[in-house]
Amino acid sequence: MRSFDFIIVGSGSAGSVVAERLSANGRYSVLVLEAGGSDRRFFISMPLGYGKTFYDKSVNWMYRAEPDPGLAGNADYWPRGKVLGGSSSINAMVYVRGAPDDFDEWRDEGNPGWGHADVLPVFRSLEDHDGPARSLGKGGPLHVTDCSKSFHPLANAMIKAGQEAGLAYNADFNGATQEGVGPFQLTTKGGRRMSAARAFLRPAMKRPNLTVITQAMVTRVAFDGKRATGVEFVRNGKSETVAAGREVIVCGGSINTPQLLELSGIGDAQRLRGFGIETMHHNAHVGEHLQDHLGINYTYRANVSSLNQILRPWWGKALAGMEYLFQRKGPLSISMNQGGGFFRTDPSRMRANMQLYFQAFSTLVPKNGERPILTPDPWPGFSIGLSNCRPTSTGSIHIRSSNPHEQPRIIPNAFSTDHDVAEMLDAVKFLRRIAATPTMSRLIVEELLPGPACQSDEELIADFRRRSGTVYHPVSTCRMGPDPAQSVVNPRLQVHGVDRLRIIDCSVFPNIISGNTNAAAMMVGAKGAELVLEDQRQSR
Repeated sequence: MRSFDFIIVGSGSAGSVVAERLSANGRYSVLVLEAGGSDRRFFISMPLGYGKTFYDKSVNWMYRAEPDPGLAGNADYWPRGKVLGGSSSINAMVYVRGAPDDFDEWRDEGNPGWGHADVLPVFRSLEDHDGPARSLGKGGPLHVTDCSKSFHPLANAMIKAGQEAGLAYNADFNGATQEGVGPFQLTTKGGRRMSAARAFLRPAMKRPNLTVITQAMVTRVAFDGKRATGVEFVRNGKSETVAAGREVIVCGGSINTPQLLELSGIGDAQRLRGFGIETMHHNAHVGEHLQDHLGINYTYRANVSSLNQILRPWWGKALAGMEYLFQRKGPLSISMNQGGGFFRTDPSRMRANMQLYFQAFSTLVPKNGERPILTPDPWPGFSIGLSNCRPTSTGSIHIRSSNPHEQPRIIPNAFSTDHDVAEMLDAVKFLRRIAATPTMSRLIVEELLPGPACQSDEELIADFRRRSGTVYHPVSTCRMGPDPAQSVVNPRLQVHGVDRLRIIDCSVFPNIISGNTNAAAMMVGAKGAELVLEDQRQSR
């Protein structure tokens, strides 16, 4: 049996960082097991290739949630990365750390070392920003780009309209304040996606003490009593067991991590018995407390050219493609989200509770097999989208059976609280305020979705229940906390009740953050790795 000091399950946003940090000093042997394959694919590297990977089963788990009453019975689609870099290899690349209060809340819930003052240096150590914003770090492995000079004029018009609707201009959502409207910072470099694999894992793979095995589906954590000793995985139809001399570190994300724990006998004992799984350690919180951001777009027909006219016709694709191939510039080199912001649905709120997204194209006409970003609508159009920052609805993710290849049951419970419904109603009304500003009203021919017939509160609520969906930020299914009766891992990210097993990914978030989760996942990876190294130093 092969043996390594550390086994890391998953090479996503957190796992790639953990692998880089634990292998850096050359003292430890590190194994990374990734269920997916290589990230060296053109449509992963090209930022707007996001539309191609959205339904590509070769790099995407392509999960489906259960039919959700809060979403008018829809079974929401949940893409997740199944590739080196995980979801950072297929996401929309917006880099937002989260509001400072988010992390102070983590600390105040009994998790010392996780306040904003504690995690800010960790963020900065990761970052290498090329723009004027002073809040972001310089010289780190993760390049963060200011793409504002490449925005389509419609995106700039939407930023101006946001100011006319009462929002302050904010050039840096990672700075002193999150609230306002402006350009998003993006995880790209030289016109290519800067995934966690590109930033952290690929450079680390040159080290002799780091081994990465792809197409390796981990099926169970192995134990000797209550001590994790290794993992079992399947590759090319063959089962193999590898031993961990120091720790097993699960970085599977908010879906795969609780799935693996339950398959390994850690979870609610009654649930596990129902699937014929022997309970190694009872913890009813595994897979519970799921939180996610929900989003919706309002879409408009314009009287000026949008990205639709560039990306829809074959000749436009050809020109954009040549510009990208030869110069790494143009619309293919940046995110679909060209600007946005954060706002309060009620001025009495202490901080922003909604996030805006501006998209200088529209995709009402469906296309089989892909999200039609690269083949948008044949008319000039654009979208203004939003998502809730701190929803109060919670769901769950649990195994369906003892078969590790069967997708888990995802129950989001979207809009299951009056709070979430009320704030989304206020938020969509604010979208129409933006559309009614002098700047936008001059450019809009008509509102296409939901359309002018949708006016009453009841109609607006019915519409956002029918059309809203995940914005792909699931967290908290193995949340952190000091009390084993209320959480899955302690503040050092060790699984309660067992030894030598740690979780380092978005599933440990005590609560969801305000904004995109990729940056915070990488921060958790870096801080989690430092906790591992601290414990190793103390044990010596």
